[in-house]
Amino acid sequence: MSVTDRTRRALIGATLGTSAAVLLGGCGFHLRGRNGLPTLPLFTLEGQSQSDLGQALQRQLERYDSGTSANAPWRLTLGNVDMRSRRLGGDGRGSREHEFTLSVRVSLQQRDNQAYVWNRKSLSRSVRQRVNDDDLLNRDVLINEARRQLADQLARRISERLASLEALK
Repeated sequence: MSVTDRTRRALIGATLGTSAAVLLGGCGFHLRGRNGLPTLPLFTLEGQSQSDLGQALQRQLERYDSGTSANAPWRLTLGNVDMRSRRLGGDGRGSREHEFTLSVRVSLQQRDNQAYVWNRKSLSRSVRQRVNDDDLLNRDVLINEARRQLADQLARRISERLASLEALK
C-alpha cells in the first residue's frame, strides 16, 4: 500500500468520523452517562430489605443519586421475595433447561399524607438456565447465581419504574 493510499484512507476516515459527530450532535443525540440518570428522592426501605433484592435495590438507588434513610419522604416496602423454578423440556435425566422467576409485591407510599402510589404492585423477572439435576453441588451454585442475577434485574426494573413516576418529580 502506497503512502498516497494511506493518506487517502486516513482522510476519508477522519471525514466520516467528523461528519457522524456533526450529524448526531445536530439531531440532539447525547451519550447517556451517569448524568443522564434522573435524580430520585430518598426512600425508607421496609419489608424484605435484607434480601438479595433489597440489597440490590439499595445499590441501584445509589446509582440514581438517591438512597435510603429512616426519615425519608417516601416509604418503599418490599413484600415477600418469591423465587420459583419450572423445568422445561422432557422427562429425561441429566441436564435440562429451567426457568427461574423472581417476583415481589412492592408498595410505594408518601410519608406525610399516607397516600399510596403503588399498593402491592406485583413485579417479576425471569431467566432460563440449563441445570444438571444430577450434579447437586453445581446445581445449587447455578440456582444461587440465577437468584442474584434476577435480584439485580428486578432492582433495576423497580428503580426505572420509580424514575418514571411523575409523583416523585
